[in-house]
Amino acid sequence: LSRIERGLRSADNRFVLASIAEALRCSVADLAGQPEAPVDRAGAEASSAVHETIRAAIEADLRYGPTGAEAPPIAHLERELELVRDLRVACDYRGASQRLPDLIRGLHAAAYGPDRPKALRDLVIVADCASFVVRYGGNPAGACLVAERAQQAAELLGDPVLLGLGAWSRAHAATGCGLYERAYRIAEVGAAELEGHTGLPDAKEMLGQLWLTQAFALTAMSDTGEAAERVSAAEELAERTGDSPALRLAFGPTNNHLWRISMEVDGGEAGRAVEIAREVKPAAIESTSRRAAFYLDTGRALGRVGADVEAVRMLLTAERLAPQRIRQSPFAAEAVRSLLERSQRNAAGVELRGLCSRMGIPL
Repeated sequence: LSRIERGLRSADNRFVLASIAEALRCSVADLAGQPEAPVDRAGAEASSAVHETIRAAIEADLRYGPTGAEAPPIAHLERELELVRDLRVACDYRGASQRLPDLIRGLHAAAYGPDRPKALRDLVIVADCASFVVRYGGNPAGACLVAERAQQAAELLGDPVLLGLGAWSRAHAATGCGLYERAYRIAEVGAAELEGHTGLPDAKEMLGQLWLTQAFALTAMSDTGEAAERVSAAEELAERTGDSPALRLAFGPTNNHLWRISMEVDGGEAGRAVEIAREVKPAAIESTSRRAAFYLDTGRALGRVGADVEAVRMLLTAERLAPQRIRQSPFAAEAVRSLLERSQRNAAGVELRGLCSRMGIPL
């Protein structure tokens, strides 16, 4: 912590920040000094919609029936679900969160009608989607609560693949709070329960994603040997599935590279992360969310190895692709701060100061 405060090392390492936050009993966002209030109107609207999404998830407890109006037709709800999933993948969290509350409440009501199986399946998917939106909308703790709804609906449905999706959603949300051991346990149990059902549609991709989640959590826990084994297993599986659209997980060889970059930049060697990034063709990454994550992680890695100009270009590309996500990211904020401190009022410094202003980072 002293070295970070004196500017001797960057503070954009998610594993290091999680450890410091745990020791200080605060959130990672608190450490990064992200603004408590949104910096523009769009941010204020997104913040309000995220709050309403969390409220809707609390109300959608499947142990209790709905108390509001009758459910809309299931066909309408499923069209809304597809739109929300498109918005989430495009990192339009404001647009998605404005539709999520009514969608969650509608599916909760539908789960107590003749379309119960479809509604429960859709609830698993929408809760997973909402968990991402809430997390990257600036409320990682709320994302954990929302993800529990995915698990609850999956358990009532009893579908092995959707149980895996519920586990993935909960594990991913836990990593957002720096709870890597919990994330590992959730993903481990979820993968073990799914391994006997790999003949089902989408099961292989779901299993591979749970293995990658385990690897990521193990890397955070400094167990790089076990992490490498999970990555290897996921890579073997990806050779069979190819880059797959299953469940919009983007599982496949390209996505595996992105996970390895993320693990190397925070728990391995930044230089190795840069090497892996050179092998990736960004055009092959269909998901805007995953592409933005690639540019963010690669930018952080380049900053660590002193390639500041290229790092700035990567971070600006990430922001252009997913402004709502990048401007809320404490890791992006710390990377920008570190690069700005090293800049000598050159062109890169000007661009960085503009990015700081858009992120609400005081100069």
